[in-house]
Amino acid sequence: MDKVIEDTRLSTDVDAHPLVRQARAMHPKLRNFAAQIEREQRFPAELVALLHEAGFYRLVMPRSLGGLQVDPVTYTGVVETLAEGCGSVGWNVANNNIIKLITLGLPDAGVEEIHGQNSNCVIAGTAIAGGGQAVPVPGGYRVTGQWSFGTGCMEANWMLGSFQILDDGKPRLGTSGAPGFWRGLFRRSETEVIVDSWDVAGLRGTGSFDWKVTDVFIPEHRIMYHAGAPLDNQWSRWPGLTYALPSVAWVGPHHSSVVTGIARAGIAALIELATVKVPRGRGTATLGQSEQVQEAIARADTVLSAARLWRSATVAELWNTMATGGETTLQLRARCRLAAVNAGDAARQAMDLVYHFSGTTGFKRGSRMSECWRDLHTVGQTGMVAPEWYPIAGRALLGMDPGPRLQ
Repeated sequence: MDKVIEDTRLSTDVDAHPLVRQARAMHPKLRNFAAQIEREQRFPAELVALLHEAGFYRLVMPRSLGGLQVDPVTYTGVVETLAEGCGSVGWNVANNNIIKLITLGLPDAGVEEIHGQNSNCVIAGTAIAGGGQAVPVPGGYRVTGQWSFGTGCMEANWMLGSFQILDDGKPRLGTSGAPGFWRGLFRRSETEVIVDSWDVAGLRGTGSFDWKVTDVFIPEHRIMYHAGAPLDNQWSRWPGLTYALPSVAWVGPHHSSVVTGIARAGIAALIELATVKVPRGRGTATLGQSEQVQEAIARADTVLSAARLWRSATVAELWNTMATGGETTLQLRARCRLAAVNAGDAARQAMDLVYHFSGTTGFKRGSRMSECWRDLHTVGQTGMVAPEWYPIAGRALLGMDPGPRLQ
């Protein structure tokens, strides 16, 4: 535990953190880019350059590789604040950083090839198991496959995909004795993006297109075993508490921070609308003079703020437990997962409250409220904040085996 206890205890107060303040200062530019991002389904080069300059593509990378090596509370604070400015930007920064975290589990030669000369690269792709097949060849494998949800692929230098390895036509067995999966990194130039595959209601700007490779060679040092959990900390060989934490400190909070950021923007959108909109047939009173609207804003802010605080508190408790030489319990990890899922539920509740009282303005496609509602409910459909995590965590709290997903 020596490498763990050298890290300092973590505070949940991140609003004053320079990175979070930098993300907030970027809001006017994000709003200027928002319509273009949604229309073109990719980030303009100027925005990519701004995100690189701020270090937002290397938040979780080790300092030894030129990264910022932030703690997960700071990371979620940056993601949430970016998502408040533009949901698609928050989503891409969240996911592209998690994929970079995964790549720290590659062999040293793979880490050096990808990050040694360019810690500010963008890595997109699909982290979940399945989608491709590989056959062994001298020095590596030849891979063919197709994957969904290549978030940020239009800005990426590298793409991550998962595949089975076939030995004499049969899937190679993994550590559990069942057919296993491996993750591999492809150069973006080796892949084909299927550009008509991301026709969605919200988060259109993420460019989460399907993508594929056909008989592409991948060297041995650019693959790693894909364990059964959604994300396992194969990066734990890196020094520092950032890389010793269980995966629930990162996965779950990363998507819930996007959805709470969008909800914050939705509340702000109703507050702004309420100060100027005079509903028809109701005299000269503005929308904000309605007690129902006042109550809706107060309730939305309350439920969202409480969920955000609990999420930060559980992540900080994980960090501080390990920082002082302790071991995390299954119940603590379960509560961290619950806090992330609950934050997603709270964000949907808050968003629906304020959307309802925006009236006909809310469903106009060009309105800020409509953008927030569509983006938020798209995030809310993802597996990382899905209701299925409640019984998984509940089994842990009951002292039962929750299964392999609660890491």
